[in-house]
Amino acid sequence: MVRLPRDLSGRDLAHALRRFDYAVTRETGSHIRLTTQQGGEQHVTIPDLGILRVGTMASILADVAGHLKMDKRSVIAALFEP
Repeated sequence: MVRLPRDLSGRDLAHALRRFDYAVTRETGSHIRLTTQQGGEQHVTIPDLGILRVGTMASILADVAGHLKMDKRSVIAALFEP
């Protein structure tokens, strides 16, 4: 299984989520809001405060996986596997 990166910023995660058709819809203060229409509309808010904590990243990816009806491991592999 691919491990979650330990040095990923919120902006980097937002960029990676474009693979699943998420697009930046708003940036307010220190947060980035992404929206996708794939499988119905869903919004995800990502903090843009530097390096993301692993738990925060895991929670965001669990939300994405749940919305896309995918296994969390599959989402992580699709985003971070070389």
